[in-house]
Amino acid sequence: MKKLLFAFFILTFISASTVKAQIHLNHITVFVVDLEKSTAFYKDVMGFQIIPEPFHDNHHTWFKIGEHSELHVVSGAKEIIAHDINIHMAFSVPSVEDFAKHLDSLNIKYGNWNQSTKTPQVRPDGIKQIYFQDPDGYWIEVDDDKF
Repeated sequence: MKKLLFAFFILTFISASTVKAQIHLNHITVFVVDLEKSTAFYKDVMGFQIIPEPFHDNHHTWFKIGEHSELHVVSGAKEIIAHDINIHMAFSVPSVEDFAKHLDSLNIKYGNWNQSTKTPQVRPDGIKQIYFQDPDGYWIEVDDDKF
């Protein structure tokens, strides 16, 4: 009986581990008012590479944002709505200070979590981070996590 329970435990663990290993981020979508403006932002400010999208309807721009992850920018929103900073996308860079200089050169407003200073916020684990918004008010965090 103990061997049977042990075998059941091992098979359950392997099965659960296999499912977890198969799940990964595929894409994030933002719904925007002005596709041209948002496309320029993600290309020029964030430096993301535009990739082919299957619709070819002038309502979508897709970007590569990771090895196997994409950002889909989709037009059709009727208005820009307020977004809470608690809901944000986060991207890591080698140097938050260098990225902040890039934002300064483009006149992009950024700051700490409270937006009270441009000085990067430092998390308890030592990771520096800044926050800013895209043209539709979606919040973006840029940090120096090395994971």
